[in-house]
Order: sequence, then C-alpha cells, then structure tokens
Amino acid sequence: MKTTRLTIQNRDNITISARLEQPNDQYPIAYAIFAHCFTCSKSLRAVNAISRSLTSKGIAVLRFDFTGLGESEGDFAETNFSSNISDLLDVSAFLGKEYQAPSILIGHSLGGSAVLMAAKYLDNVTAVATIGSPSEPVHVSDQFGYKIEEIRGEGIAKVTLAGREFTIKKQFLDDLENTNLLETVRGLKKAILVMHSPHDKTVGIRNAEQIYKAAFHPKSFVSLDNADHLLMNNKEDAVYVGEVIATWAKRYIELPKVSKLRTSQAVVVKTEETFTTEISTGTHSLTADEPESVGGNDFGPSPYELLLASLGACTGMTLRMYANRKKWDLKSVKVHLSHKKDYIEACEECVSDNAKKGKIDVFDRVIELEGNLDDKQKARLLNIADKCPVHRTLHGEVEVNTVLKA
Repeated sequence: MKTTRLTIQNRDNITISARLEQPNDQYPIAYAIFAHCFTCSKSLRAVNAISRSLTSKGIAVLRFDFTGLGESEGDFAETNFSSNISDLLDVSAFLGKEYQAPSILIGHSLGGSAVLMAAKYLDNVTAVATIGSPSEPVHVSDQFGYKIEEIRGEGIAKVTLAGREFTIKKQFLDDLENTNLLETVRGLKKAILVMHSPHDKTVGIRNAEQIYKAAFHPKSFVSLDNADHLLMNNKEDAVYVGEVIATWAKRYIELPKVSKLRTSQAVVVKTEETFTTEISTGTHSLTADEPESVGGNDFGPSPYELLLASLGACTGMTLRMYANRKKWDLKSVKVHLSHKKDYIEACEECVSDNAKKGKIDVFDRVIELEGNLDDKQKARLLNIADKCPVHRTLHGEVEVNTVLKA
C-alpha cells in the first residue's frame, strides 16, 4: 500500500489533513473516500485495517480528519453535521481534480450518515457503504447524557467522550435535529450497503433496519455478528468489513477495460506511457516496472529482477528434480540472488563487448537447502545448480533476432 500525505483547503480555507492510500502493484480500479466516526480520526485502527483491505483489492482510499479533529485545523466547537458534509464535498472535489473523482463513499457511525447525505450531491458516486451508522444524526446527542440540558440552556457545555473533552454548542444540536437522513436516503439513486452489528451498544441495530427500509434497490445488508461499534475488539472484524465492501462495490463501479495480450510466440509484453509493462505468457499475466526513484510506478519487479527470478526458479526446480530422482530428503530450496556490473582483469578469451572493456555481469547466488542431507549430497546439489537450463543459457552464446512487425 502506497500512502501519500495530503493537505486540502476546504471552502472555509481550513486545512484538512488526509491520507491517500493506493495499491502497491497496479493503477487503482476506483477511488473511495472514508469518513470516520463521531469525534474519531482517520488514524483509528479500524479505519487503517479497512483501508488496507480495500487497497489490496485495487481500490484507492482517501481518509481524512473532519474539521477540528485529528490533524485537521479548525475549532471542533464551531463545527456541526452540515460542516462534515461540506468537508466531504470539498475532499471529493480535490480528489476529482488531482486524481480521479470518487465512485465509492464509506462512512463509519456518524460518518456513515454524512456520506449518505453527501452522496446526493455527487453524481460520480455510484456506491455508498455505511458501518454502524445512525438512521437519524440526532441519535449522536444521546452520548451527551445529562449535559444536553446545559447545552440547551447555556448554549454551550463541555462533554467527555471516549475519555476526551469536547466543547459542544447548541448550534450543533440544532443542526442534528434539522437533518432528515431517511428522507435523503429515499431519494438516493445509488447502490447502498448497510453493515451493522446486532450487538452494537452505541448505535442499535434498529438504525440499520430503518436505513435499509428507506433505501431503494440495489441495497444490501451485512450483519457484523459479535463486532463492537468501533470494530476494535477484534481486528479481523475491520479486515472483513473492507473485504466485503471491496467485493460488493465492484458490481456498481465501472471497472477499467483490460484486453488480454495475444501473441503467436511464447511471451508478449506491452509498455505504454510509463515504464509499467504488462506481460503475458499464455495462461499467466504479470507486471514489470522500474522503481519510483527512476521514474517508475514500482508496480512490479524490474527487468533484471525478473531475470534473477528466472535463474532462481530454474535453480530450485533443477535441484528438486535431481533430489526426487535420487530419492534424497530435500524438503525445500531457497535461492537468494543479486546482480551487479563489476570490473575484471583483462581477458583474452572474453567474447562480450562489456567484458572486453573490463566489465562483466556478476550474478551472486546463495542456495539454502533444508532436509536431512549429508555433506556429500549438499556438494552434489551445489554442482547440479550450475546445470540448470537458465544458468547454461546465461553462460552460452546468445543470439537475439529483432525485427519490426509489419
């Protein structure tokens, strides 16, 4: 997972702190925005786990802190549910301008209510997922307990939530009470996934029922059995949530069209605008690339790393074949390899131009054998390693014929 730290200016010129997480080995098939729970932050352990699950399935995730929370600037006391929605819209606009417009919105708890409200303003969003979210945002005020009367009477009060103190103003309550989430859900023409634990003691399961009933098809419900509200008691709960959302969302997003490479020869490769190269070997596909330090995307091994892998695979297979024939107790083979260009002494018999100039390709190969083998068997296997076909090819006369295809 590649993580990029971002700062985004919202409409009030407040700096929003965000992280964009992208797959390690491919271009994203889609972009998602994650909205965290009430008074939480983008760094909540469950948020990290969900993001990793999504990126492992090819979906890039932008997670951010709402105004006044986490690493974002601003005064939390001056925010409300409407400002959360505004932050979501501003973050979406930034993502669309700098990367790609999001097609997926994901929200946890009150963040789920916020993404449902924001979705109606975002035509590019086709799929919305909520996790343990209230069907009416005013439900959050239950967490204020006896402080509710002080907030209403004095206009302001300090409330302790999850061990931290927050200042809540009356305008926050008023904004929650004036929001009709279910009416908005009824008007959404987007795929909705409702995820909720029947054991959630913070936001009861009835909230999921109300959201689900209000939504039009396509809609789905997944029970997070035994999970707690923050998905903190069991790390696997958050991983499961991310995997389910990624699989579900693929049905409702426009996936990049991939045409399979074809050739009458053994292998075909295709390189377009970047160093990222698609490789097809008939029934298998893989990606080659260069590291970011030289302008690549680092989506796959470099050409020399693939060459090393070829030598290593051939070595391991050759030793496996020989040990099987001899019925030796070779349990596993590990081959560690590296490559470098090195200077050599003048060589009268050298064939290559590099060697004549005093440079040669050097492959260092370290073989690790596991099994009940004596010293004689190990020595023989070391000798056999030099007989693998790729090893012989590297040491033999090689001719490459190149023509342009008509």
